[in-house]
Amino acid sequence: MLAELEIYCSRPHAPTRRVALGDSELPCDPAPGFGGILLGGIVAQHVGAIDPELLPDLRHLTRELEDGRRIAQPRLRHRLQVDTIGLSASVHRLVGDGETLTFDFDDRGAPEQQVLGAVYAAGELDGASRRSVMATLRRAIDWMGPVGGDLIASLSGLRAGSMMGRSALENPTAWALERLGLTGTVRPGVAPPTKDVQRRYRELLRTVHPDHGADADDAARRIAELTEARRILTGR
Repeated sequence: MLAELEIYCSRPHAPTRRVALGDSELPCDPAPGFGGILLGGIVAQHVGAIDPELLPDLRHLTRELEDGRRIAQPRLRHRLQVDTIGLSASVHRLVGDGETLTFDFDDRGAPEQQVLGAVYAAGELDGASRRSVMATLRRAIDWMGPVGGDLIASLSGLRAGSMMGRSALENPTAWALERLGLTGTVRPGVAPPTKDVQRRYRELLRTVHPDHGADADDAARRIAELTEARRILTGR
């Protein structure tokens, strides 16, 4: 289990619509981290079932929470509360199996409750992480594809799609150094010179390209990984 969020929801036929937060484990370093990816996954999984007329208020809510403003209630026709008495718990998780990441959603409760729980949980993060994760949630609101590997890559900011694995999300810089064979050539916390990264990238690209005798079946993944590693280290 890499990240977890417990959301308490009022029952479908309750006279008032309420939501509360329970326990959470939301690591966000480096941002958005596994916690931000889980929150974005919750939003992407449920936002399509929300009345489209409510989406502008949802986006506005992310901005208000990002800025640390006092939040007027209710939002999306539901009221946030602290007390969990009389509410039903649902638990969402991001799970890792080797390099593979998957979501484990518990869909008890209305879509609005699940999305609000994720957004309010992001609002409780510290300032720097909160800004990054809120941007991640806004990407999730606009996501149109399946909730799987490509979504995880998009939420994390990686560009190589579902080819990227858990270690790339956990520590992108360390992963990029390892992929380019630069681990141990720089001091911890110090980025290698761009010219060294570019040179190493070109050298390895030749070794993995089918035109130079490499296995064509695996070439696309290996080229994508090298390109993403270069981008992480150079910002290009």
